[in-house]
Amino acid sequence: FGKVFKSHLFGSPAIVSCDPELNAYVLQNENKLFECSYPKAIHGILGKNSLLVIVGDVHRRLRTQALNLINTAKSRHDFLADIERNALLVMDSWKDKQTVSFCEEARKFTFNVIVRQMLSLTPENPSTARILADFLTFMKGLVSLPLYIPGTPYARAVQARKRILSAVQMIVEERSKKGAEYKPSGDFLDILLASGGLKDNEKLSLVMDLLLGGYETTYLLLAMIIHLLGDSQAALQQLKGEHEMIASIKQKDKNLTWDHYKQMTFTQQVINEALRYGNVVKFVHRKALKDITYKEIQIPKGWKVLPVFTGVHLDQSIYTDALEFNPWRWQMPTPTSKQFTPFGGGTRLCPGSELAKVEIAFFIHHLILNYRWKVNDRDHALAHPYVEFEKGLPIVIERYS
Repeated sequence: FGKVFKSHLFGSPAIVSCDPELNAYVLQNENKLFECSYPKAIHGILGKNSLLVIVGDVHRRLRTQALNLINTAKSRHDFLADIERNALLVMDSWKDKQTVSFCEEARKFTFNVIVRQMLSLTPENPSTARILADFLTFMKGLVSLPLYIPGTPYARAVQARKRILSAVQMIVEERSKKGAEYKPSGDFLDILLASGGLKDNEKLSLVMDLLLGGYETTYLLLAMIIHLLGDSQAALQQLKGEHEMIASIKQKDKNLTWDHYKQMTFTQQVINEALRYGNVVKFVHRKALKDITYKEIQIPKGWKVLPVFTGVHLDQSIYTDALEFNPWRWQMPTPTSKQFTPFGGGTRLCPGSELAKVEIAFFIHHLILNYRWKVNDRDHALAHPYVEFEKGLPIVIERYS
């Protein structure tokens, strides 16, 4: 039907766009000509204060707070060390194993990093495993048929969200009970509780959003990279050479730094190509606030508009051999921001995108220097509609002696 066409989706007449110019126009005119408009069933699971569904001034306030929290995390001296510590902790658990489910291991890693930053919970704390289990239930119901009947994925997801919020609320109450005896750790929750301008329910919802955003898409991207490298020995060998070089200049027993991260140029190319090729986030939901004419395209007021990032990222007229995994394409003049939107755009650009890349780069550093691996039983990535691996991406591992 071309790059822009009319349809009827999610219970509404819709304009579907695979055009980078129109997509950018929609994303950059948030709250002016368009607003976020996810299906009501999503509201029921995420909650009315979720960053994903709120609009206007409330969204601006919460997003500003989220950006402050993330910038604070980046400035903490122990943040990068904590990422490394969790990566090594996961890999140390593989010592006596020949096969691991990489999706499960990537989940543990990314979740342990974010829950430590948010709530100061360690992997050994029983609450960590319980919250992660509830998040898995939550994600299974997020895109399910919205039937609130006991036992359905949707109903289980709503209940899982309540348990996660309850667990966070218990941590808040424990800190309050200690009063002056409590010594703030400087985690996200401490900063949120000390800040003004947000209601208690908004603070809890923001914690939920950051926990979800900090682990779900990051682990999927990491799994996608491991999957794609399994079919590209040339990329794997160049990646290994880059990290061997960084290991040679890094002082022994010292942690990786921001400077080391900036030197991981080919790693960045691999991450960008996995984002383009894998399309962890495929499209977003918007709604026209008024009758709009863009070039020759008529968008009536109230119609849904779906900017489809996948349609741009896999466009052969923009990317040569778009259906091939080719990290070296990023050595060329890089695509414009309109042509590469893995983290969205405009006022809803993902605030934690750089942190996700750092986590992945540091994990790859230790994985590629300590293990060789191959994907077992040739698992496949599925769009469901989020990316998932049918068998959990089992990999056969061998530790270098």
